[in-house]
Amino acid sequence: MKQRTITALLALVVFLPFVIIGGHVFTFLVYGIATVGLLELIRMRNIGDYLIPYILAILLLWLVLLPSGDSMSFAGWFTKFEMIALIILLLLAYTVLVKNKFTFDHVGFILLTALYVGLGFLYLLETRNGNNALNNILYAFFIIWTTDTGAYLFGRAFGKRKLWPMISPNKTIEGAIGGVVLAVVVAVVFHLISPFPHSLIIVIGVTILASIFGQIGDLVESAFKRNYGVKDSGKILPGHGGILDRFDSLLFVLPLLHLIHFF
Repeated sequence: MKQRTITALLALVVFLPFVIIGGHVFTFLVYGIATVGLLELIRMRNIGDYLIPYILAILLLWLVLLPSGDSMSFAGWFTKFEMIALIILLLLAYTVLVKNKFTFDHVGFILLTALYVGLGFLYLLETRNGNNALNNILYAFFIIWTTDTGAYLFGRAFGKRKLWPMISPNKTIEGAIGGVVLAVVVAVVFHLISPFPHSLIIVIGVTILASIFGQIGDLVESAFKRNYGVKDSGKILPGHGGILDRFDSLLFVLPLLHLIHFF
């Protein structure tokens, strides 16, 4: 727990200045974090030592991360969608070149992985480049962190009934509820200090939904790891595992907040 806390504080000290600075500096950081997360998930699947699919997967992720409305131009020909379609065709063609050792299933996995990782970090960029950027980003992270903290504390103190033992044996129903409760308390305080253009009732309702979605994102990542037989997605963050272990909730929360037009 001590190592986890130290790592979390160091990560916050490093990450927060980039959020405040914004611009290209923040964009480059997000691209780098997202790329590491993509590679972590692909390594879980163990698609083999094929360099070309890795390169195409990274290019696909970077295309997904391009802001809405932007185009990827090659000699003025290709739009963002056309470049994505081209990469899909190249991945499918590669299955033939390696005589189906890299399979159609691998192609599908790479496509879904790029979308799963890419969409969450795309909405992080969209949030930073939108209105009330810092306020919205801090709110999202506070909800994620307090949900995680509340679930841990309430689970340790009151947890008796397992939430989903086949996927994450340590999580409890009481902990999950405690995470939502603490997130709501923090959201109310946050709203009183830095009000959203929404009523308090809407903020509470959205916070409950976001807290639940954040826990679902955590469970999805746990399901991946259990399915592929790994303990952590990576080792880049001592005591925390990999990038996906720390950003799994964000990959669900930020898209949700944008899709319901809270931000």
